Amino acid sequence: MNALFPTPSLPVEVLCQPPWLVVTFADEHETASWAVVGGGIRRARAVVWHQISDDELRPPVDAKALLGMRLRDAGYGGAVALLTSRKLRSYVDVTRAYGSLEARCIATVGLGNALRAGDPPGPCGRIGTINVLCRVSVPLAPESLLEALALAAEARALAVREAGVVSTSSGEPASGTGTDCIVIAAPKGRSPLAYAGKHTAAGHIVGASVRDAVAEGARAWTRERVESPP
Repeated sequence: MNALFPTPSLPVEVLCQPPWLVVTFADEHETASWAVVGGGIRRARAVVWHQISDDELRPPVDAKALLGMRLRDAGYGGAVALLTSRKLRSYVDVTRAYGSLEARCIATVGLGNALRAGDPPGPCGRIGTINVLCRVSVPLAPESLLEALALAAEARALAVREAGVVSTSSGEPASGTGTDCIVIAAPKGRSPLAYAGKHTAAGHIVGASVRDAVAEGARAWTRERVESPP
């Protein structure tokens, strides 16, 4: 890793230097996501956000190719990578624990592209997205990684619904945005947890950390638009 991408001395470290928000792990982690770069189930040492302007992502731009090029130029190759037009210094960092288990959620929340699941397809208006990383402190089996990913998506939708956000397409209550991404990360290790649903301690802390982080980010987004309308 280069000087911009240091090896952390703690299990998880966060560095915000726009246009990059970098979360590094002391050890390689199992990750599950649909990230623009590094998506799927894989192993990674870092998850990074790249801040970009709305105009830079207008069609026919290939977002994956653009992000891949900038990752290589910045020395962040191999990371799971997310794109956002949200100000990175607005990121939210929430930790929730249950006994010895801990989940830490880092999120950037933009709602300019709010949509409801099931809205008609089509181009988005103003770009805005919710990007979430939830790191669990214990190993998760592949199936529990996916279960945690589903639960995090549900918690995201719940927070957006409770915030009263409406779809920019239908005007109905929104459940997220058209370009959201969620990453679940867990350290490698023996005896991984087989389940991460609502009845489990792991599911509890994943759901609580994601719900609370997205809710806090939604409040900040709304407050900013009241104080300084776009």
